Amino acid sequence: MDHRIRAKADLTLLFVACIWGLSFVAQRQSAQAIPALLFNAARWLLGGFLILPFIRFRLDLKRDSLFWMLAGGGLLFVASFLQQAGLKYTTAGNAGFVTGTYVVLIPLLLALIWKQRIHWTGWLAAMATGVGLFLLSHAGLAKLNFGDALELAGAFMWAFHVILTGLAVKKLSIGQFAAGQYLVCGLLNLILGMVFHPKEVSLLYPQWMNILYLGIAATAIGFSLQALGQRHAPPVDAAVILSMETVFAAFFGWLLLGEDLTAVQLAGCGIILLAILMPQVFRRPGELISPNTSGAN
Repeated sequence: MDHRIRAKADLTLLFVACIWGLSFVAQRQSAQAIPALLFNAARWLLGGFLILPFIRFRLDLKRDSLFWMLAGGGLLFVASFLQQAGLKYTTAGNAGFVTGTYVVLIPLLLALIWKQRIHWTGWLAAMATGVGLFLLSHAGLAKLNFGDALELAGAFMWAFHVILTGLAVKKLSIGQFAAGQYLVCGLLNLILGMVFHPKEVSLLYPQWMNILYLGIAATAIGFSLQALGQRHAPPVDAAVILSMETVFAAFFGWLLLGEDLTAVQLAGCGIILLAILMPQVFRRPGELISPNTSGAN
């Protein structure tokens, strides 16, 4: 693979992590004010409708394409619901760490389920990322609660979604996959939101700025660029780079919400940065850190 193409893919995923880090602030603010189902319905439907003009308002509903859209949308629904619901009950530090453990889960899932051989640098980078995220959270696992349990369940779903995205973007166009999964996820949230929270719909209006940011930047732009980047970045690499979301979340929390960054947290940020660089520095020329998921058994 051309190193320039690989570098562009990695930079794209790093930009996505920055967008998602800022979205963590918006999500945390809204989690206290509105049910997760309604908030997610608004953000995912907005993101899906924004993608439709780029595919000329034509969704490919053939059986193979529909499968990937439904699978992606279903995983997004479960993962984003667990994340948003968990933010109501836990601290930002705990949520960031527990969600970020999907980076460590991905190579484990690829090895156990898809029988892939993961390069040693992929394992080492994933483990180092876990250590960095733990330090970044102030070792917050000492105070696990119901929200942390929701975030941990969500981490498994995010791990599966990263793997599925790597498969899906090799089967159909990014625009089709993006719009399809967003609309599926949004409709699932909307249906269940209207069933369980019909009287709280009016709470959406005060959250319009957060919804716009999540729908436009984090969803329409962020997840679409994730799919684009994963065309050329192996899933383990992609997961480690996307884990920078937690670093950016800590930075924006400090910048916008007045949260402190301690020496321990800064050390965690440094370890994550080293983990991102590790696979790039130690691989041999032309060597992939892990096989593409399309080649899995």
